[in-house]
Amino acid sequence: MAAKILIVTGDAAESLEVLYPYQRLREEGYEVHIAAPTRKTLRFVVHDFEPGFDTYTEKPGYTWPADLAFAEVDPGQYAALVIPGGRAPEYLRNDLELRKILKAFFDTDKPVAQICHGPLLTAAIGGLSGRRVTAYPALELDMEAAGAVFQDAETVVDGTLVSARAWPDHSAWMREFLTVLRSKVPVT
Repeated sequence: MAAKILIVTGDAAESLEVLYPYQRLREEGYEVHIAAPTRKTLRFVVHDFEPGFDTYTEKPGYTWPADLAFAEVDPGQYAALVIPGGRAPEYLRNDLELRKILKAFFDTDKPVAQICHGPLLTAAIGGLSGRRVTAYPALELDMEAAGAVFQDAETVVDGTLVSARAWPDHSAWMREFLTVLRSKVPVT
């Protein structure tokens, strides 16, 4: 039976940051589940960079069903965790059930991939203290406030934690995450 990987997300997550790892990890042979605050059809968004804007823009993206609610997740059933970005982490970090899930992965040193605004979730549980990370560059001060050493790089690997800035870094992010996964949890 294939090892299971959990993606935690919600409405307003960046479409590419959920669906790229979902499809890439399935392609690799892992079983992938998406968890959200409740079982429902999630509404993702598309963030893009347009001339004349000081920051990214946001448009409606894909919809996708959550496989299970955070309250239904047994972290012991999963070998690794993926934390997409977008706006979802801004409100998800307040979810007690999700914080329990995140803590379980960090307490057992399981592989975790985070991207863009996803590190706001790991910061909320104290999971970044003393770690090297990257994130969306506007979060540099947030990462430092959480005790992390911020690096503005395509991807940063710190033990079993693999982080990336945003969707343009997907290839490097998943390449590094798969390297960690294959060493810790090879596909059977």
